[in-house]
Amino acid sequence: MPQFMLKKTHIALIIPCFNESKNIKELFENIQAISIENVNITPIFVNDCSTDNTLEVIRSLNCTFLDLPVNLGIGGAVQCGYKYAYRNNFDIAIQVDGDGQHDPKELHKIINPIIRNNADVVIGSRFITKEGFQSSFTRRLGINYFKWLNKQLVQIQITDSTSGFRALNKTALKLVNSYYPDDYPEPEAIILFKMNNLNIQEVPVLMKERLNGVSSISPIKSIYYMVKVTLGIIFMYLKLKKS
Repeated sequence: MPQFMLKKTHIALIIPCFNESKNIKELFENIQAISIENVNITPIFVNDCSTDNTLEVIRSLNCTFLDLPVNLGIGGAVQCGYKYAYRNNFDIAIQVDGDGQHDPKELHKIINPIIRNNADVVIGSRFITKEGFQSSFTRRLGINYFKWLNKQLVQIQITDSTSGFRALNKTALKLVNSYYPDDYPEPEAIILFKMNNLNIQEVPVLMKERLNGVSSISPIKSIYYMVKVTLGIIFMYLKLKKS
């Protein structure tokens, strides 16, 4: 009988980095240690104009990377990675934060629904099984607020709407190639995906505390973050509803 070779799925891991020099080498090694059958994984680091030696560390890894000439923020850095994945015909793009919170061992969980054609966008949630690092109390309050807001606007309940651990298929990549929210994009992007009739799924994942360094979102900045993202979500909703 003839033997048929299964087509390999080519996956771009988009890793936005701003001053993550202490984390990215270990993250890269953890990614290199992962093997998933019929899947080819390409890490793509996006250096968002870091002021430490992040770029030097990335260059030492002998990997694919994008070096941004100006700081674009998380949304702009992630979109640059998505654009690269779309234009280089990757099957799936996955955002993985550069701080080491997203464990590469969990990648298969957010890949499978897309490979099986059950989803366009898959979001890894730490709150479905409530295992692993659960974030701070302040952040959990904000996450629950965005869960409520998204439910009111587009009738979808995402338990971890700020999670950056998410996978996009080619349909979703085509969309974000044209537009992706800037600054703090994850909750706003849910509105974008849902109102463009994409199938969004959540899967339970384990997350870890960041390897080194501190988060860019302090308790004081959390208030600014919530107000800004709320306005972004509402404006996005009204714009897409009108169109």
